[in-house]
This record gives sequence, C-alpha cells and structure tokens, in this order.
Amino acid sequence: MFSNVHHIAIIGTNYRKTKEFYVDKLGFKVISEHNRPEKNDIIINVQNGDLVLEIFIKEDAPMRPKIPIPEYTGLRHLAFRVDNVEEMLKKFDTLGILHEELRYDDFDKRKMAFFFDPDGLPLEIHE
Repeated sequence: MFSNVHHIAIIGTNYRKTKEFYVDKLGFKVISEHNRPEKNDIIINVQNGDLVLEIFIKEDAPMRPKIPIPEYTGLRHLAFRVDNVEEMLKKFDTLGILHEELRYDDFDKRKMAFFFDPDGLPLEIHE
C-alpha cells in the first residue's frame, strides 16, 4: 500500500536557528521555501538523499516540555542511519549540537545516540 515515506513534517519556532541546524550543521539542502503570512508560518523543504523534511517555522507554536526526552506521546523521534556514531558525536561536539552519550540498542546492539534540534525535538543517530 505504501512504497516509502514521502516526507516528515516538523515544527520549529526560530527561522535562523532551525535553518542553520538542519542545513548548515546536518547538511540538508533547501529544495523550496514558502512564506505563508496568512497562516503565520514559513515552510522550508529540505532534502538529504531520499529523505525530505518539511519544516514549518511557526514562532507562536507551543513548546515541547522543557526536559527533552523521547518518551512523550506522539512522534517519539526521527532516527538517521550513519556509518559511525562515535565520529558523528565528535562532529556534533565541534558544531555545538546538544546530544546524549553513546549507547547501544537493546535489540541489535548497534551504537546509537540521541541529539536535539533547537526546539528540543529528539533525533537519533544509529549505525
């Protein structure tokens, strides 16, 4: 019925910080951008390989709870496959990206770690 994921939509509150995070730091490329004053938002569509994120910038969006943990109801997190989690964590350190320590998946024992976007959205890297 479904062949793959078309895009993943997320909401950020700060245009500059969110675009810097996903484009400058994580390496996504902007494929389109739409200012929608009638809805009080901006949509930035970014792509990395086959993955497309539809990022809504909405300054007045309600914030997630202050403690950024992935166990809240709703979308738990987005996970990105990487070749080397430890090298990516070192890169995150140089880029100033907040992240948790290296850990191992309970089931496949592969290396993984959580990190967070400027609005506290939990993201994961996984080998």
